[in-house]
Amino acid sequence: MAEKGAATQTALAPISVGEVAPKDLIERFDQIYAEIANRAFSIFENDGRIFGRDLENWFKAEAELLHPVHVKVTEADGAVDIQAEVPGFEAKDLEVTLEPQRLIISGKRETKEEAAKGKTIYKEQCSNEILRAVPLPFEVDASKATATLKNGVLDIQAPKSPTATTAQVEVKTA
Repeated sequence: MAEKGAATQTALAPISVGEVAPKDLIERFDQIYAEIANRAFSIFENDGRIFGRDLENWFKAEAELLHPVHVKVTEADGAVDIQAEVPGFEAKDLEVTLEPQRLIISGKRETKEEAAKGKTIYKEQCSNEILRAVPLPFEVDASKATATLKNGVLDIQAPKSPTATTAQVEVKTA
């Protein structure tokens, strides 16, 4: 991983990684919670109002509304490297916040519906929204962090810092 190809260093588009006020973050989590609760209730009603399936309905609603973001956090040479899978999302769709001890990745993408000929027999959907908060194993210096997006993988690198502050980091696509 120490070697990077020329294609990685060309055609890089910036994505901002910034600071989010705690109040705004709480409001965002509350909004998503309400959307999931509404969808879970709709599932409950559509299934004939059968009690005892609360958790199943919640997980189904969550899967419909939020795309899972799988992450890998590694430490090397006094820095943390976070790789997050965000397939289908572009740099402009993502908002990444790096705090001294937490990383928050959120994103929303617009999809265009195309009229298809014929009858749909089976269709799988993937959510158009992501939200993931990742606790970091130590404090990092967000002002010196870098981030790139390549082939659906967001790679964020930040050095350790004993006196860290929250700052905006530029994410680049490859």
